[in-house]
Amino acid sequence: MTPSLDATAIADAFIHACRAELASLKPGNVHDFADGHRMDTAMFAASAEAAAPFIANPALTIGARIEQAVSASLAAAGCNTNLGIILLCAPLACAAQIGNGPLRVHLDEILDHTTIADAQAVYRAIQAASPAGLGTAPAHDVANIPAVTLLAAMTAARDHDRIANAYANDFADLFDLALPALHTARISALTPDRAITTLHMCLLDQFPDTHIARKFGPQIAADVQREAHRLQPFYLPAVDDAGFARLLEFDADLKRRGLNPGTTADFVVATLFADQLSPRNRHAKSA
Repeated sequence: MTPSLDATAIADAFIHACRAELASLKPGNVHDFADGHRMDTAMFAASAEAAAPFIANPALTIGARIEQAVSASLAAAGCNTNLGIILLCAPLACAAQIGNGPLRVHLDEILDHTTIADAQAVYRAIQAASPAGLGTAPAHDVANIPAVTLLAAMTAARDHDRIANAYANDFADLFDLALPALHTARISALTPDRAITTLHMCLLDQFPDTHIARKFGPQIAADVQREAHRLQPFYLPAVDDAGFARLLEFDADLKRRGLNPGTTADFVVATLFADQLSPRNRHAKSA
């Protein structure tokens, strides 16, 4: 049987996932091949290191992990670099510490037992990070003090936020789409980072990025999704040298337009993190 992971292993897995994402071309986002949006990889790396101990701390509730990780990240980077990453990865870390069994099963248990205190902690974290284009909501607006559980608050926001939708559908996008896409890309990819680029583009092709939608409206997000779809020949079954060059051009074009598919990048990190946390991969590493 595969034991639950300790805090050190989870923190290391989180940092590794963040670094692997930064080392891979993700059109429109910050990565080793190009900075963007007045940010660089050093800021994201510092945020990952700062957040990791709180993401992995088994003494903290899911809400406390998120709030304290966001606070540490803001102090390290001076701005919001990884709110979405933390929101997605904290539940996965909690699930990996429950015990034996599939990560997905334990994640369902974690999400079903969130509390009002968790919601209040997460709202404080979101207010502190102040993500771009946040706006207001008719129910459980983040500017207010929530009186519902974290799961209920996320469910209310699911129609306009992909991360909230992940909470509401038990991370179905991650387990049913992102992880299979990553595993398939690895079969054909020349290098690990090329597989991650393929994952990023597959996600951008499947869903309008809600970070772009918040800042620029749903039509622009849908336009970027269509652009990603048209570029399929350059990243399927995996990115080759010619595809890499074309996606670098797409990266530069998105940045010229100020378009940052940040939610897509958040899901890339969460997918890499979940992949490392799965009992199958943990057993393979220890064999």
